[in-house]
Formats: sequence, structure tokens, C-alpha cells
Amino acid sequence: MNISNSFSISASALTAQRLRMDVVSSNIANAETTRAAVVDGKAVPYRRKVVVMSPLNTGSFSETLNQAIGSSQTSSRGVKVTAIKEDASDFKPVYNPTHPDADSEGYVYMPNVDILKEMVDVISASRSYEANVTALNASKAMITKALQIGK
Repeated sequence: MNISNSFSISASALTAQRLRMDVVSSNIANAETTRAAVVDGKAVPYRRKVVVMSPLNTGSFSETLNQAIGSSQTSSRGVKVTAIKEDASDFKPVYNPTHPDADSEGYVYMPNVDILKEMVDVISASRSYEANVTALNASKAMITKALQIGK
């Protein structure tokens, strides 16, 4: 395995975690949006979005290890965002008969965004981002030290 492969692995993870933080911030910003779309002439609340990631190399661990040990060719490693899906959980009914989007019984359907869950997600994405920055800096330091050996 080429040591510079760690740069592409960390870069793919940084990109994915940045997108994850952007989606979470969008969820938080729309936590009170009751008119995100119109379906059949009726306003529909914002639906929470979730980032789905998968590894670039989908082989088994032993296949990946044998490939890394036995070959000098570079295979794609890291992570990629495969989709941004909508959470299918139900909207939260809130009794507020004075709201313009209230139904005939006085209930307003609010987005399925839980601020606490979103905060946990953004902290997780932030920590993953920081860990990948640390890994990137460690790889850079190893390459720098290896270049200094030749001096």
C-alpha cells in the first residue's frame, strides 16, 4: 500500500462528513417548516434527511488485505456518499388551532426533525471530521520524516 493512499482515504472521509454536517444543519434550519412542499394542493412539512455512506472498496477484509500486500496497484479506498434519503418516520401532530396550516381539528403537522438527535449527529460528524484531519496530519508528518531521512 502506498502511503499517499492515506491522503485519498482521509479526503473522501472529510468530504463525506462535511456533507453530513451540511445535511444536519439543513434539518435543524427546517425543524419548524410546515410548508416544505405542496402535494395534491396540500402543504407538506419538511421531512428529515439522512446521509447514507458506503465504502469505496466493497471486498471482504481478507481480499482487501491480500490485495494491499500482494499488489502495487492502487485500488480505490475510502468512503462515498451513496444517497441522501428522507426519513420515513411520521410527522409530529401539535395542537395549535390558530396556526395557518392547522387542519379542521386544530392540529398542525410539524417536521419529523428531533433537535436532540440532530445535535448528536452533528457532534458525531464533527468528531469524525476531526479524526480524519488528525490522520491526514499524521500521514503528512510521516512523509515529511521519511523525506528528511535522505538528507
